[in-house]
Amino acid sequence: AGVRDSPLTVQGVLQTERLGQYLAASGTRYTHIFASDLQRAVKTAEALLAAQPEHNDASKLKVQQLPVLREQDFGFYEGKPFYARQRDSNISGKDSHRAQHQSDPSFKDVESKESMTKRASTFVAEHLTPLILEKGSGQGAVVAIVSHGIILSHLWRSILAMFSKQTVALAPGLSVGSGGVTPLEYLGGWSNTGYLELDITSNPPGVGAGADNNDGQLRAGTEETDRLEEALPARLHPSVKMLIRTVNGKEHLKGLKRARGVGSSQYDEGQKKIESFFKKTKAG
Repeated sequence: AGVRDSPLTVQGVLQTERLGQYLAASGTRYTHIFASDLQRAVKTAEALLAAQPEHNDASKLKVQQLPVLREQDFGFYEGKPFYARQRDSNISGKDSHRAQHQSDPSFKDVESKESMTKRASTFVAEHLTPLILEKGSGQGAVVAIVSHGIILSHLWRSILAMFSKQTVALAPGLSVGSGGVTPLEYLGGWSNTGYLELDITSNPPGVGAGADNNDGQLRAGTEETDRLEEALPARLHPSVKMLIRTVNGKEHLKGLKRARGVGSSQYDEGQKKIESFFKKTKAG
C-alpha cells in the first residue's frame, strides 16, 4: 500500500493477465491507457496492453505513466504497523504518535483527502475531460485508468462530480450497495483487479454552460463535500451522459486458484529457484 514501489505478487500477475485477456476477449479496444508510475500499476497496465490484439505497433498505444495517479502517501507511516490505541485514551495510536513526533525534522504526515482530491481532479481536467469533449468522426476514446484503491475512490468522486444527477444512470440489473441504497459517490472499494466500467457519451457545446451546479452528487452540502468542493473539476454540459455498466467487475477471476509456494522466477527476477535452498552434494 501507499507510495512504496512494491512489485506485484505472483497471484497479482496471474490476476492482471486474466483481466487483460478477459477485457480483450469481450471486445474492449483501448485508445488510451493511463497508469500510476508505481510498478504494480504499470505492470497491470502493461498486461492490458499485451492482451490487445492490435497492439503490435507499440507506437500506436503506450502506457502513459503519471505520478498524479499514485496511491495515497502515508508519509512517516509508510510500511509501518498501525499504532494501537493506548488504554483509557480517546485518541487513536496514530494521532497520539503524530502529536509526539510531528515536530521532528524527518516527520512527514499522511497525505490529506484534499490533496488526493486535487490530484484526482488534475488528472480529470488534464487527461480525461479533453477526451470526453473531443469531437470527430468514428469511434470515441476507450480509456483504461490503472491506479490504486484509495486514490481510485477520490478519482471516481471527481469524475462523478462532473455530472448532474439526472445525467447518471445504472445499467439494467446493476445495483449499488445493499439494495442499491449506497450513494453513488461511495461505490468504491474494489477487489484486486476489480474494475469499474463507465460508458460516457457526449456531443456537448462546452463545459459548464447550462449545467445546474446545485444538482450534483458531491455538491449536496455535507461538511466533507463542502470542504472538498473547491478541488472538484468543472461540471460538464447536461448533454454529456454517463452509464455505469460494471462495479467491481471480477468475472475474470472465476476459477483462478491462489498461487502457492515461494513464488515464480518467471514473474519476479528476485525470486530464487527452489533448488537454491538446498546444498549441493559434491561428487565423490
